[in-house]
Amino acid sequence: MSETVTTRAVRTTAAPPALGGLGLFTVLLAAALPLIDFFIVNVALPTIGRDLAASEAVLELVVAGYGVAYAVLLVLGGRLGDLFGRRRLFLGGMAAFGLTSLACGVAPDAWTLVAARIAQGASAAAMLPQVLATIQATTSGARRAKAMSLYGATAGLAMVAGQILGGVLVAADIAGTGWRSVLLVNVPVVVVGYVLALRVVPETRSQRPEPVDGPGTVLLAVSLLTLLAPLTEGRAAGWPLWTWLSLAAFPFAAGAFWAVERRADRAGRTPLVPPSLLALVSLRRGLVLILPFSIGFSGFMFVIALALQQGARLGPVPAGLALAPMAVAFLFVSLAGPRLIARHGTRVITAGSAVQGVGVLLIVLTVWRDWPHLGFVSLLPGVAVAGAGQALQLPNVMRIVLSEVPSARAGVGSGVMVTTQQSSLALGVATLGTLFLTLVPHQGMRDALVTTLLVQLAGVVLTGLLSLRLPREVR
Repeated sequence: MSETVTTRAVRTTAAPPALGGLGLFTVLLAAALPLIDFFIVNVALPTIGRDLAASEAVLELVVAGYGVAYAVLLVLGGRLGDLFGRRRLFLGGMAAFGLTSLACGVAPDAWTLVAARIAQGASAAAMLPQVLATIQATTSGARRAKAMSLYGATAGLAMVAGQILGGVLVAADIAGTGWRSVLLVNVPVVVVGYVLALRVVPETRSQRPEPVDGPGTVLLAVSLLTLLAPLTEGRAAGWPLWTWLSLAAFPFAAGAFWAVERRADRAGRTPLVPPSLLALVSLRRGLVLILPFSIGFSGFMFVIALALQQGARLGPVPAGLALAPMAVAFLFVSLAGPRLIARHGTRVITAGSAVQGVGVLLIVLTVWRDWPHLGFVSLLPGVAVAGAGQALQLPNVMRIVLSEVPSARAGVGSGVMVTTQQSSLALGVATLGTLFLTLVPHQGMRDALVTTLLVQLAGVVLTGLLSLRLPREVR
């Protein structure tokens, strides 16, 4: 009897599984794939349109279908990982991501490609929340701080690298695959990642798994769809009646979602997005800061790609390489994040927004002075400084958001954070992209780009002001 009790005690107090270096590399590799795929298609859209005879509205769906499905299902993916095991969901999501990438790459027509991209976004939503949840559940202290900083660096690099890689692959036309290579490239990466994950990613789950919140899941999906679908598709479709009706329905859907979640929380059930989780100051204020940062980031990437290719007449490779200094600066500066946060606290994020603001101003001045003769050399100072500023913000904000989330709710917390980020990325393309494309016929490409960059600069200033409300110290 005493032996049984002792065994039970050992099992109860056993340390959680640890995530080794190769395991961390594997989950970060998986984290990069969905973000790369959000941006990699941008530079391939003209080629896709010609090859598949797709209209502009259908091409918008190639991007929007992926982004909306991804954003809508992320929180559910995090909850399912808590419930059934994060490694299991991670492996299933990764396998599905590889298969749907293959389906995208061999799609015979535009609508098949749209359907495959929606399925690809859903697969990413099953895989990605498990990355952050696994890091939260299997690391602590300095190891967690380093892992979260590496995750943030990976996310930032993936968003820039996606556009660069897309340009290189389209121009290379490997084995005559053209645009299809930007999607088929995922398949061998997924195979390697899957084999590694089987060996080095430990299984974790919530000790008290909670059932899926059906009403909350449906209402969150409706809320995000009524906002993101019309904003991403409206301009290309000519703003038909359904887009305005959908936007009008958004506040009611969002209000209903919040009311249902509060009622479930007060009744002792566990809603999809627990309002009690949002009571954590670091999480709530960090999420608010992610909104303007991510909107500006994705809006800039989308608009600069269009301006460099259509206005400055650069090919996909030179247009992508013009952003390479941003990626290099982001990589090296982000590695210093943990030490800077330990020494100076969250004021590092405020300094980062100031540095990014200087970078955006340098880009504005370059566009105003040199248009249309833009390229790697002329843009280098601005994009490098902006990348350094972004690196001081994104990895550290992600770490702050999850710093107080208990391990048992790691899946929920990571799902909420990534949903906020992904929805903001989609909003950035929709809002700043629509602004730019609307201004071009009236102001010309240069002035439209300058105006859009100044709007982004306002978002950078807002990010800096919001960072002043973050807790000074980070756990």
